[in-house]
Amino acid sequence: MNTPDALRETRRKSSIGTVEVQGRRGTVQTVNIEDLNDADRALAAEFGYKPVFKREFGYLSTFSFAVSISGLFSTVATTFSYPLAAGGSASAVWCWLISGAGCMCIACAVSELVSAYPTCGGLYYTVSRLAPRSWVPSISWVVGWLNILGQIAGVASSEWGAAALLLAAVSIGSDFTYTPTVGQTVGVMAGLTVLTGLVNSLSTFWMEKMTKSYVIFHILVLVTCSIALLAMAQPEHGTAKHTAKYVFTDVDNTSGWTPNGWSFLFGFLSVSWTMTDYDATAHITEEIRDPEIKAPWAISMAMLFTYIAGFLFNIVLCFCMGNPADLLSSPIEQPVAQIFYNVLGKAGGIVFTVCAFIIIKFVTFTAMQSLGRTVFAFSRDRLLPFPDLWVKIFPLTGTPILAVWISVFWCIAINLIGLGSYTAILGVFNVTAIALDWSYCIPIACRLIFGKFQPGPWNLGKAGPFVSAWACIWTFFVTIIFIMPTVRPVTAENMNYAIVYLAGILAFAAAYWFISGRKFYTGPVVEADLNENSSQDGRSSDDEPMKEKDVRV
Repeated sequence: MNTPDALRETRRKSSIGTVEVQGRRGTVQTVNIEDLNDADRALAAEFGYKPVFKREFGYLSTFSFAVSISGLFSTVATTFSYPLAAGGSASAVWCWLISGAGCMCIACAVSELVSAYPTCGGLYYTVSRLAPRSWVPSISWVVGWLNILGQIAGVASSEWGAAALLLAAVSIGSDFTYTPTVGQTVGVMAGLTVLTGLVNSLSTFWMEKMTKSYVIFHILVLVTCSIALLAMAQPEHGTAKHTAKYVFTDVDNTSGWTPNGWSFLFGFLSVSWTMTDYDATAHITEEIRDPEIKAPWAISMAMLFTYIAGFLFNIVLCFCMGNPADLLSSPIEQPVAQIFYNVLGKAGGIVFTVCAFIIIKFVTFTAMQSLGRTVFAFSRDRLLPFPDLWVKIFPLTGTPILAVWISVFWCIAINLIGLGSYTAILGVFNVTAIALDWSYCIPIACRLIFGKFQPGPWNLGKAGPFVSAWACIWTFFVTIIFIMPTVRPVTAENMNYAIVYLAGILAFAAAYWFISGRKFYTGPVVEADLNENSSQDGRSSDDEPMKEKDVRV
């Protein structure tokens, strides 16, 4: 008796003749499957999608892409204030270790699904393979809208962080005589987001070249900065290092929450905002060679690197940070940039703050690429309004440029909230982790509940279900924390608006569904009609899990 894995591989290798695939405007087109490469043949034969992207990404560039999504050096720099205010150095260190382990479980669970179903729809597409057919439209609708919210919020918050870091470098250069205003931050953010759109208007060839060089630069900056901080934080320089006891045990709660143990947990936000968007690499699988192997490997290895390196970098920062109260009251509102200035002086502070800015810009470049491909994939399945616009592939670049620029528009729009309330922007950081993690958790739960999952070549074996179960439990737990206000007493100024953004997008998605979505949306395409000689091989009932021909969910 053939195993599902053997059948799956046989099916991929025996597809001959022609295959009807969904084209750019949702129409069914016939493609000569023998004219495609192996990855494109699998995409067309198994998932029913016409290959439209060039496969430029190999192991190094795919790994670099996955690492760049976390942007460890810069994302820690922009979110270090959360654990610092929640519980001081102990929160920064131990929250990273604890929350990072939970994030690793989510990353590994996501990697298994990406290996089994490598399309640029990401986890959204997997619902069509994991849930009962009658449930697919409604479940995938919710997953899709959560994912698009999380990605827009993720790019928007990264662009805000980039603007804040750039202006912090300017402030350091002026010896703090210049302090950026919210309006200036919004203006710089808008300009930087447009720059991100321009970069993503390039072809995949140039994106791959840029991405490949990123990981080397990032690691060099991380190592160099850590060594410089540890070497320069000396009493004779006026910045003595803290003791190990202080770093690992000191709890300094300035959030107003009691008991200290509850306040301590708000430090999880820094980790979850850094170690998220796991399926970003999945959204470029149609641009990766051998995506069922390289994409999950890159996701898991990139998150493991981020987990270990992030833990060590937080320890370095805590040893060298000086008085936490001074950092939290810094006029530039960037504690890590202030650490650079205090320990390394003006020149060192500017250099590493600018490095943090460059790294987070790479984050926005790759995150926007992922977001643009997500808009393309969702439009291909008719999830988004005006889908025919967003699936247009421009011949010159071979990329969905309109999908990129509608993403640019929404990222700028969501950050305009900062003009009314700076605190509201912090909710954008929070909702990134909530929306993205739930868009992963729902497909993972479908895998556990309905038992239809067929592993790809990258899998965790018997440990897979246990890792997936813990990923769901962890997501539920941290969501409770991330929707709570981070400080007390709660006012309109310091309210956590993440719940407002989340409720707003879910309300819109529900209204859109009941008004018109349910009339035309049938979920992701499961599989095109195959016209292959092997279709008449008389499969037994043991093969039924693989038999999904002629299906439009």
